[in-house]
Amino acid sequence: MRSILIVGAGQAGLQLALALQGRGYDVTVMTNRTPDEIRAGRVLSTQCMFAGALAHERAAGVDFWRQLAPEITGLGLSVTAPDGSRAIDWLGRLDGVAQSVDQRVKMPGWLETFAARGGKVVVHAAAVSDLDYFSRAYDLVLVAAGRGELMSMFGRDAARSAYDAPQRALAVAYVHGLAPRPEHPGVRAVRCNLVPGIGELFVMPALTTSGPCDILFWEAVPGGPADVFTRVGDPAEHLRLVLDLMRRHVPWEHARTRGVELTDPGAVLSGRLAPTVRRPIGELPSGGLALGMADVVVANDPVTGQGANNAARCAAIYLERIVARGDRPFDREWMQATFDRYWTAVAPVTRWTNAMLAPPPEHVLGLIGAAGELQPVADRFANGFDDPADFEDWFYDPEPARRYLERVGAAMVPGGVAEQV
Repeated sequence: MRSILIVGAGQAGLQLALALQGRGYDVTVMTNRTPDEIRAGRVLSTQCMFAGALAHERAAGVDFWRQLAPEITGLGLSVTAPDGSRAIDWLGRLDGVAQSVDQRVKMPGWLETFAARGGKVVVHAAAVSDLDYFSRAYDLVLVAAGRGELMSMFGRDAARSAYDAPQRALAVAYVHGLAPRPEHPGVRAVRCNLVPGIGELFVMPALTTSGPCDILFWEAVPGGPADVFTRVGDPAEHLRLVLDLMRRHVPWEHARTRGVELTDPGAVLSGRLAPTVRRPIGELPSGGLALGMADVVVANDPVTGQGANNAARCAAIYLERIVARGDRPFDREWMQATFDRYWTAVAPVTRWTNAMLAPPPEHVLGLIGAAGELQPVADRFANGFDDPADFEDWFYDPEPARRYLERVGAAMVPGGVAEQV
């Protein structure tokens, strides 16, 4: 039986651990917190997992909250005009259901399931010296913890890293009591609100420790008017600032907040993330090797909501590669090829995310505006969140964008119903 150590108990690490466990591997998970500590702590993320990522969970048999989490069936986009109104406003339909589960619900549940099935859990904040020791006892060491000293093993890949500093200041609040959008009262959707020069506000339905909720998530341009959370430690003050920014910049969203309150004292999060691609193989002092996973090797800004989706992709790809390896060694060549396979899947995600952090060129503004008139364009935008590779064919360059809009316009028939394009 091959033995594998996974350092980190997040989406990628635990999804892979449970899937490997189900295939008979001897798996150890090392985490710096117990399940109860995770549940009682602050929120960890703003995950929204689209149909493709959820399919990876189902394939691994770990989609435990499918019947409990709100079903997200649309993705809407609004753009604030200079006078505070909505210059653009549309709702795209998702081909498959998306869901968001608070990682304080999912990760403790997965970790306890892994342990109940006989998996070994070591609660310890791992250092490089720990991995150096453990690497001699395991056939493969995987690092899925994207913070701390272990990151020093994985050097920045300058050729693939478009930025060397955070492009947004992040502020999150999980709330109860948010009213539905009056124009779409029966639709649960992720709402993307773009405020030129200020940043973005995302609103999404989710499941938290106390039941269904909504996530309010500001991505503020650093140094701009919405970058106000750096020294805010009080959760109530954090929520007050979130709501005040909504009142000033996205009043149609603020109108829904009359009855909101934080879901719990740990329901807020703020910080900054420098989008970075890193080299995938960490070298240990004794000569052993460790392979990085998910955010450890490809950390994108959350502006396109792809972190948990990438992690699920990574776990699925690494599972396939590990099983196919059989009894052969997990050597450097195999590690590099495994990461290369993952990079093929997430390079389009990285390109799209980096593009969304920059001011949009004229043809992209045209596409966003056209989505308000042409439902197939809005739907394609929405489903690009599930499959960002689709943007390659029509989004980045003016001429393919023009041809695409011409095809969609020509396919529209009287009554506003579109043929398949």
